[in-house]
Amino acid sequence: MVLVVGATGLVGTEICRQLVAQGTRVRGLVRRGSSQAKVAALQDLGVEIVVGDLRDGASLEAACAGETAVVTTVSSMPSAYEAGVNDIATTDLEGTKRLIDAARNAGVDRFIYTSFSGNIDLDMPLGNAKRAVEDHLKASGLSYTVLRPSYFMEVWLSPAVGFDAANAKATIYGDGTAPISWIALGDVATFAARSLAAPFAVDATLEIGGPEAISPDGVVRIFERLAGRPFETQHVPEGALAAQADAATDPMARSFSTLMRSYARGDAIPMGAVLEGIPVQLTSVEAYAERVLGVVPARAG
Repeated sequence: MVLVVGATGLVGTEICRQLVAQGTRVRGLVRRGSSQAKVAALQDLGVEIVVGDLRDGASLEAACAGETAVVTTVSSMPSAYEAGVNDIATTDLEGTKRLIDAARNAGVDRFIYTSFSGNIDLDMPLGNAKRAVEDHLKASGLSYTVLRPSYFMEVWLSPAVGFDAANAKATIYGDGTAPISWIALGDVATFAARSLAAPFAVDATLEIGGPEAISPDGVVRIFERLAGRPFETQHVPEGALAAQADAATDPMARSFSTLMRSYARGDAIPMGAVLEGIPVQLTSVEAYAERVLGVVPARAG
């Protein structure tokens, strides 16, 4: 059985769906007070629900008992943030380290951890937490895979961060010329699910991105072509993002501003070797744009 932590999240739910579809028994860890609709959706998939909390080591040990593998996508970023309850220190750092310890103590064979791209290397609380967790996992003695995805299309090419395709408006961080290997949430879930059985992923740190690196300005051009109209764009200089991070009054705000600054610097990830080891049909930015815009893709022939 595989324990999925962060099971009610977008990536976690998709991991559960894929694992169940391939015949794997799945247990989903949810917090007390989690959305009942999301919990019911997991149950409808055939996921066994277990209640636990990353702040409660005993609940984690109970959840890990009898599991062959643990997959975690859990993070306090960005929407679930609650200072002192579900924040970078309690969840992304100490809570995830506690989960790793519980998995080791329970005799779990494999541990899959979703971090973020190694190119995102500017100092910030979230990045420091993720790298510390990676180190803790590697030193734990568990057989591990660290997944380091690039920027999620569904987040960074969405209205949540100023990319408003419906109204043909886009906020671009930096000068817009640095290429990024935008990746779809579903593809991250596929890498996580397939890493469980892939020899290539054993005791490995995998940098993962989409099929091609495209600059933010290039992304806008794709959307303009498919939408058939120009976009209104504004660029936020990297210096302004650095000042915003310096002025931030909490770790989450500082981290988010620094992620924008790293976006400005680009995140191109070559995928050849990873795709040889774990074949995945990657989602292109164009396919994502077609879905967002409701455009029917042209068919050859």
